[in-house]
Amino acid sequence: MSKKNLKDSFLEFCTQNKFEINNAQIKIISLLDKFINSKKTLLNSILNTKVKLCFYLFGGVGVGKTMILNFAYNQLDIKKCRLHFNEFMISFHNFKHNNKKEEENPVGSFVKNLKKKYDLIYLDEFQVTNIVDAMILGKLFEEIFSENIKIIITTNIKLDDLYKDGLQREQFLPFIAVIKANSVQQELLIQDDYRIKNLDKSHRIFYPLNENTSFKINQSFHELTKGKKKENKIITTKGRDFEIKNFHSGISRFKFDELCDVKIGAEDYINIAEVCSHIFIEQIPFLNDDNSNQQLRFITLIDILYEKKIILSLSSADNLNFLGSSKLHTEVFKRTLSRLFEMTKVA
Repeated sequence: MSKKNLKDSFLEFCTQNKFEINNAQIKIISLLDKFINSKKTLLNSILNTKVKLCFYLFGGVGVGKTMILNFAYNQLDIKKCRLHFNEFMISFHNFKHNNKKEEENPVGSFVKNLKKKYDLIYLDEFQVTNIVDAMILGKLFEEIFSENIKIIITTNIKLDDLYKDGLQREQFLPFIAVIKANSVQQELLIQDDYRIKNLDKSHRIFYPLNENTSFKINQSFHELTKGKKKENKIITTKGRDFEIKNFHSGISRFKFDELCDVKIGAEDYINIAEVCSHIFIEQIPFLNDDNSNQQLRFITLIDILYEKKIILSLSSADNLNFLGSSKLHTEVFKRTLSRLFEMTKVA
């Protein structure tokens, strides 16, 4: 399935890009090569051993999970697709909505449609944060595995901790059993966060929230938008209108509450990212259990903007490392912070 030995190709890739060669990453690449090229054989049937159809890679923020899987994915000459997990679930919900009158089994029909297009699906940043997705995933992945579609996954969360403390989690446990039975689960354990290890102090992050900060971020915005026409841009998502009031040829400006304290979600954020190249997010507050829902929207927003390669400028109550977090989102927010440092770095 891959063009040549993944390990050798990866070593060449690291050398060419002057990346540090890390033994933990090399081990993952070797296991991934074996997984990608595994096929069901007569011996499997005789021994009643199951060929694993999911490669589940978890680990801390910035250790290179996405980099490794992106590299492997790009080597594959097969029918494949790469989606952020939010995009994947949106595609299912859209399919179900568009075919609700005709389909008695939307999950089965959706997966059969996937099988026509893909032999492998790569889901980046896998996390389950709502009961709707939690209830669907077990049946969805059962169907995917029954159609012999391979899945590769990156996440910060080990399998047993998925949707931990989530609403009605007991109804999610069958999904964990299904994916465990079909997965090669590996942890990439590295101490360094490569996204911030070599960053200098030059970032588009302004704090604390005071007159001096306001002056600096205003100055930055006006310099970037000089000569660009201001307009109000309407983004429509499933009949919902979202207004970008401060839009200048792809450069837009929001307050944190305008994006994270309103009833919008991943699909809205994807549509916003489609028209923006540089986004200013201002007045990011201290985060705690009282604004946990807003923090979750912020996490989703940053995941999508990172995936879409959007440049960010921020103003916040304090240095990002001291903004705090709700108890529920502490671990996943580490990834958000790492990405924010990368997305605000001045080139």
